[in-house]
Amino acid sequence: MKQSKLFAKTLKNLPKDAVTISHQLLLRADFIDQLAAGVYTLLPLGFRVHKKIENIIREEMNSLGAQEFIMPTLIPKSLWTETGRWKTIDPPLFVVKDRHGKELGLGPTHEEVITDLIRRRINSYKDLPFSLYQIQNKFRNEMRATGGLLRVREFVMKDLYSFHTDAKDLAAFYKKVTQAYKNIYQRCGVESVMVEASSGSIGGNECHEFMVIADSGEDNILVCRECGWAGNVEVFDKQKDCPECKTNLETKKGIEAGHIFKLDDIYSHKMKANFVDQKGKAKPIMMGCYGIGVGRLMATVVESSNDKTGIIWPTSIAPFQVHLVSLKENLKADKIYQQLTKAGVEVLYDDRDISAGAKFAEADLIGIPYRLVVSQKTQNKIEFKPRGEKKAELLSLEQVLKKL
Repeated sequence: MKQSKLFAKTLKNLPKDAVTISHQLLLRADFIDQLAAGVYTLLPLGFRVHKKIENIIREEMNSLGAQEFIMPTLIPKSLWTETGRWKTIDPPLFVVKDRHGKELGLGPTHEEVITDLIRRRINSYKDLPFSLYQIQNKFRNEMRATGGLLRVREFVMKDLYSFHTDAKDLAAFYKKVTQAYKNIYQRCGVESVMVEASSGSIGGNECHEFMVIADSGEDNILVCRECGWAGNVEVFDKQKDCPECKTNLETKKGIEAGHIFKLDDIYSHKMKANFVDQKGKAKPIMMGCYGIGVGRLMATVVESSNDKTGIIWPTSIAPFQVHLVSLKENLKADKIYQQLTKAGVEVLYDDRDISAGAKFAEADLIGIPYRLVVSQKTQNKIEFKPRGEKKAELLSLEQVLKKL
């Protein structure tokens, strides 16, 4: 992609009302554009990162044997009333009426829809277990949308749902999901802490959050430095010692980057989603649900990986692999751009007629993992510098490709 053609306009000054680092940097680097409070457009740079995170999540979900599908956003009131969540879910639903006066809720989560689907399709223990997931727009009627993509009213979420004959099978799958989640965060370049948490309006007997330690986090979590146990202060507000090893607990700030629930039979019981076991007895289907907000994870990565000049993207989810900068040597840079592209390298090529200082400042702000500079000074070589490092080296194209 030639930067002269890229739909992006970076900002020099801090955007008004942007408090968190990720909100500031994603706006300044033009990854996102704010339409309204908690409502954002993903611009081309942001869309590329978002899609890479989606694909990492998709690979890990597929590795569990889960099948991808997609459910409607508009959910009839009748389903919400079956579970009693029409007026109790927090935050409240966005409610719309159709032309016949019938009320529907915009889906913030899909337990009712998926339970209705399976109760009409699952009859026997032979149909279980299985799991389904979607990556889809969600709507949350937040009182106060803050922190850019960290707390929004419309966002894309991966929600996985699993279905089992008994609690033992659910627990085994839940354990596999926890490992898949750890893989996702590691592949996206952040360290996660699995925290015992409150199930809130989703419900269930057991749930965990995946927290990324960050000063800008909205959650306070208790962490044991000895055994690694962690809990949300909302649940363990008076806990001083680790329940596992009795070590004194430390309090840290964290960003919730995922939430998983053992729903057990809470939805299947209310909505009569049953199966017939081997003895011919009807039993409620045991369920689990597992969510990750994709945009929130993108913002969390920025919160964890930045410096005073801009974003530092991990290679796995960066919008491009390299940022090729031409300093009045476009003929030479054009050939390098073509060769890199032919070799399968994702390149953002700064071919614009602006100052070297402006180009370098934007490269640091955007945060692509490797900067390649072509100038008279580099002669027949390329200046190669990883983002976040001060030292650069002169390499041939072959050496650059080998490093990449």
